[in-house]
Amino acid sequence: MTRSPSPRLPTVTDVATAAGVSRQTVSNVLNAPDVVKPDTRGRVERAIADLGYRPHASARRLRTRKSSTIGIRLDPVTNGISGAVLDRFLHAVTEQADARGYRILLYTAAGPEDEIAQLRRLLDGADVDGFILTSTFFDDPRTEWLIAAGCEFVTFGRPWGLDDRGDPRHRWVDVDGRHGVASVTRDLLDRGATNVAFLGWPAESGAGNDRRRGWREALTERGRLGPDEIEALSLSVEDSVSLGADSVRALLASGVAVDAVVCASDTLALGASTVLGRGVPVVGYDDTPVAAALGLSSVQQPLEEVASAALSLLLDDSEPRQRLLRPRPVWR
Repeated sequence: MTRSPSPRLPTVTDVATAAGVSRQTVSNVLNAPDVVKPDTRGRVERAIADLGYRPHASARRLRTRKSSTIGIRLDPVTNGISGAVLDRFLHAVTEQADARGYRILLYTAAGPEDEIAQLRRLLDGADVDGFILTSTFFDDPRTEWLIAAGCEFVTFGRPWGLDDRGDPRHRWVDVDGRHGVASVTRDLLDRGATNVAFLGWPAESGAGNDRRRGWREALTERGRLGPDEIEALSLSVEDSVSLGADSVRALLASGVAVDAVVCASDTLALGASTVLGRGVPVVGYDDTPVAAALGLSSVQQPLEEVASAALSLLLDDSEPRQRLLRPRPVWR
């Protein structure tokens, strides 16, 4: 005898559609009914009753600590060097969450839209109470979706392209790459370098643009090079050892003198170092185990502090709601 499939349980989205309101309004009726107008609240309550929706864990707010579970996407491995940074962050946030009595649930996604589908599934299935998003980018649709869904979240990385200072809906913690790269560039200039090149990513990268800006500002403020000379030292490639090496090799072949190279990642720094050898200083970014093993100088992100700040913003709703932490140079 063939069993008929079990009927699908109604979700918050179903209630919102039936009542003609947003998911946020349904969430407010479930968690803070006093803020909803009586007639709207009545429509939502009738839809809940008609559908037989049970607001169990999917309607819990994070600070009620009913499930004590936080979701984080496990990023795909793009290479074995810079990918180690998020691994270290996950380890730090998992340890610190455990000390607070919370669990970390990892999920995967092929892209932003797929991740939104995963977020919806995890919320409707009552698997998590809130999220820590990583790898933010320009026009990131994930944050706006979570805001509309009334879900608690914090991002590791700024919502690039948005002027969100003071916006309570956007809680984020990030590392000031601009300051970190400017600092090592100034150090190289103080050590006698003049033509300090920057090897970074294409223009669509928010973090990459921020790091390049720090390099450019440091060179400009010293006044030793003109705008055209600085531009000639600015390189852009995808995050690849071989592409980084090819870009530096092409720069040298063009006749441009190079005293040092600052890179947007340890991956690119490794590529540059294979061309320049030990005679020209090369500084990476992220201070990965590969950089340490090969003796490459790098900029270290304070990942323990990032994890602590992210959890504090998410669990304690602490102020300020946006945290920009400073990295530190590691010279080798």
